[in-house]
Amino acid sequence: MKKIQTPISDDVINDLKVGDKISLSGLMYCGRDAALPKLVKSIENEDIDRYPFDFKGMAIMHTAFSVAGIAPTTSNKAEIESSIPTLSKAGVKFHIGKGSLSCETKKSLKEYNSIFIVTPPLAALLTNNIISKKCVAYEKEGMEAFFELEVKDIPGIVAIAHGEFL
Repeated sequence: MKKIQTPISDDVINDLKVGDKISLSGLMYCGRDAALPKLVKSIENEDIDRYPFDFKGMAIMHTAFSVAGIAPTTSNKAEIESSIPTLSKAGVKFHIGKGSLSCETKKSLKEYNSIFIVTPPLAALLTNNIISKKCVAYEKEGMEAFFELEVKDIPGIVAIAHGEFL
């Protein structure tokens, strides 16, 4: 198991390969259908200075945050998968979710030196690894707002890296 701390550097990405088991600690962000397209629009409009976070080295889990906790949603939903190239270009290094991604998205991950991590959809297990949480964007979206979580030892498996995939 490779222990990874955010923010994630290119050196860390370059050292990972498909099938590696990882344990992620530090700040992780979560967003899905409602928040991710809004982030992409802000990036495209060069309006990211208003956010209290930096995309560079970021890990984003494709999930909402509710009192039931977190568990990854399907990453190949149009609103989520279409956000991956732009977010990767902006500096996001880990996209954490479940499901398969298109060839085009796999190519964009390789182009921007980002990777796709799958993690088991076990809400209780993942929720136990959250140290703190706060809403950092799109509060009116409720549980689909964009949250910053401080996490310890979120498990995952590298599913797409450097043009290779499971």
